[in-house]
Amino acid sequence: MQSSREIQTNNIIASVQTDVGCVREANEDSGRHVQSSDPQILSSKGTLTIVADGMGGHASGEIASRMAVDLISDFYYRDTANPPGAALKNAIEAASRRIYETSLSDEKYFGMGTTVVALILQNDKAFVAHVGDSRVYRLRGEEFRQITEDHSQVMEMVRYGIISREEAKNHDDKNIILRAMGTQAEVEAELSDSFSFLPGDIFLLCSDGLCDMLDDEQTRRILIASGDIHEACERLIEEAKHRGGHDNITVGIVKVLPSGETHTRAVRATREIKVS
Repeated sequence: MQSSREIQTNNIIASVQTDVGCVREANEDSGRHVQSSDPQILSSKGTLTIVADGMGGHASGEIASRMAVDLISDFYYRDTANPPGAALKNAIEAASRRIYETSLSDEKYFGMGTTVVALILQNDKAFVAHVGDSRVYRLRGEEFRQITEDHSQVMEMVRYGIISREEAKNHDDKNIILRAMGTQAEVEAELSDSFSFLPGDIFLLCSDGLCDMLDDEQTRRILIASGDIHEACERLIEEAKHRGGHDNITVGIVKVLPSGETHTRAVRATREIKVS
């Protein structure tokens, strides 16, 4: 069962959807898109989109991912001392410490953790930070590019020239990650350099439940062929499920509207995605 929320503020629209997939009994993913209704906050802090993929078992993985989106959102918007990129990195690292402390408070939470990927669009600049193997991509015209690099065993092997990127896709160790929020006292979030975004740009955030099932070209084609971002989320999830859906699947799509383009789809209420 999917859950979703679609919102529009100024020239940024977003849709975030999550689905349990075809195999798992519980959904340990979480996602959120946040846009302030206050013009000053929107200008200084921008929009924030987060996807988190929890681990550690039925209850604890879900708790870790939900804590991640709650705490990152809260810490980021409360930080008025730092620029957006630094505030995002600090928010992820502080949230990770809180998840770790929670994991020590009760044995049922021991070992829980979560990946996370977060995108800020602030005025004309974008910032991306991540921990683990959840990803951000950008579609600009026909060009589809992965912005993040997984913190995983196979990507380390790719960096050192041990295997190729093609070999990494089907490697036995492709799901072994080297960094996660909450699994140790401290974690370093990787923050990208800021970069400009343009009208018409589309950003895709996803858990590995999507990118393990679809390759980049299949994902690109669905994004281009879909009538709007909500439909694109639905089609991506359905295609991942059609190909096996062995994990939870979370997809967030953020679009920068070209000048003059409007968007009229009604908002769908959900318990999964909180907008503040």
